Amino acid sequence: MAEETAPDRGATDLLASPLHDRHVALGAKFGEFGGWSMPLEYAGVVKEHTAVRTAVGVFDVSHLGKVRIAGPGAAAFINACFTNDLGRIAPGQAQYTLCCDESGGIVDDLIVYYRDDEHVLLVPNAANTAEVVRRLREKAPEGLTLTDHHRDYAVIAVQGPRSDELLAQVGLPAGHDYMSFVEATYQVGDGSTEAGVVICRTGYTGERGYELVVANEAAGPLWDALLAAGEQYAVLPCGLGARDTLRTEMGYPLHGQDISLDVTPNEAGLGWAVGWRKPAFWGRDALLAEKETGPKRALRGIVATGRGIPRPHMTASLTADVPVGEVTSGTFSPTLKKGVGLVLVQAMVNPEAEIGIDVRGRREIFQLTKPPFVPSHVRES
Repeated sequence: MAEETAPDRGATDLLASPLHDRHVALGAKFGEFGGWSMPLEYAGVVKEHTAVRTAVGVFDVSHLGKVRIAGPGAAAFINACFTNDLGRIAPGQAQYTLCCDESGGIVDDLIVYYRDDEHVLLVPNAANTAEVVRRLREKAPEGLTLTDHHRDYAVIAVQGPRSDELLAQVGLPAGHDYMSFVEATYQVGDGSTEAGVVICRTGYTGERGYELVVANEAAGPLWDALLAAGEQYAVLPCGLGARDTLRTEMGYPLHGQDISLDVTPNEAGLGWAVGWRKPAFWGRDALLAEKETGPKRALRGIVATGRGIPRPHMTASLTADVPVGEVTSGTFSPTLKKGVGLVLVQAMVNPEAEIGIDVRGRREIFQLTKPPFVPSHVRES
């Protein structure tokens, strides 16, 4: 990924976050994510990763999609499209779910914020937002309004054990339950202007934290306030490099690597995000049939027994000449100080077996295991 200092926005097709100029001023290195130019790192991935695990980090994740569905039956419509069951949650709560095609392949994984029966907010992945919206519009009944706010709102993630304290310092509510959200106002600048903020107790790091959805015009002042107030907590701005190492330590899948149209929820171990008793959702028949017979592949966690660092597309084998799968995500774990990752292997492979990974021509041994690789703190009260 290339480093940018002062990119010519007219010379690129990449979209820019409303916080882009602030990232440039902070000396960020940039990378392309889902068609957006986003900060990859500032002080370094390991430092930023450690800040989130021990104190607090602030991420710009404005490349994520923001889609509002409004009108009579909005929640019921979404429930008939996506895999998880909105009947399991109440208004004011959020839910991880999957958008599948009729073959059971995963178009995207996303979060649904259930405000009430007539108002739902979706947060899909950046690269998949347009496709998710296209599929929804194709099926939406008359009377529903789907609005793609992908470029209208910023998303700022505040993650780490001191995230509650940081939000309190800037006058925002915190402490609500995991996978719930509240709506509040933020006093911009001298307080003469207010901006609405949706404060979601969600995240992609495995730490206690929040994601703040705010209009673009208020995103800059809120970002500045978070960094200024967070100095006493050793806050760091964090890029998507640390976001990737943090989510990999949790075993959280990344669409386009670990899950895709070629991978089903059954194969990915995401059956818990499927409302199997629902009468309808996209891909239901194919997924039920696969569940009955058993998937042919399984997504597993791997931890290095030596010094090998796994990377995507490396071949996994039981013996030197018997390949059984491929690494989908892999990295050096700053917490464990060893290689960890995810591998898609044949389902017949013992989930506790040792397997070999071809790391640049050397066969390194890894232990199959069930993530997370380090303790998760997302649910702590």
